[in-house]
Amino acid sequence: MPTEKIILGIDPGTTIMGYGVILQKGNKIELITLDVLKLDKFSDHPLKLKKIFETCLQLIEKHNPDAMALEAPFFGKNVQSMLKLGRAQGVAMAAGLFRSIPIFEYSPKKIKQSITGNGNASKEQVAAMLQRLLNFTELPKHLDATDGLAAAVCHYFQRDKDSENQSFTGWASYVSKNPEKIIKKPL
Repeated sequence: MPTEKIILGIDPGTTIMGYGVILQKGNKIELITLDVLKLDKFSDHPLKLKKIFETCLQLIEKHNPDAMALEAPFFGKNVQSMLKLGRAQGVAMAAGLFRSIPIFEYSPKKIKQSITGNGNASKEQVAAMLQRLLNFTELPKHLDATDGLAAAVCHYFQRDKDSENQSFTGWASYVSKNPEKIIKKPL
């Protein structure tokens, strides 16, 4: 019997927070929803954080996710922007922790690599791959929504690694435990 899990993905931001929710049925995934929370109308940073927290709680209450996957803040040159982004991520995490949802964090590069096979893929490339993978017809106006969805799908792809917490002593150990990962080229 296939295991069903709901994964909530969040792309934290203080101007736009993207999110996506997927349903995992065994080895298949289905899109439940994706959207954004627009925060540019609020000038007060603490109010933005409150809205992020409230929205995450509403998403959790509505969809009852089994896991929350977040895009980790990337290193930037502007320290103030990094602090604000870290706070946004922190309140999203706090909402999940408040409802006892396991939290998983993935770097932007890891998410892009997981979705497209290229850690340097553009937002548009990630969105197009998700569109094909989950069979939705219209791309959202703000690609922050697909970024949030990408975090959820990345977590789905990482499920075996996260749940088993595997460690390897070298390439031979990895290959012996993951023979399906070998690509055999014809001679």
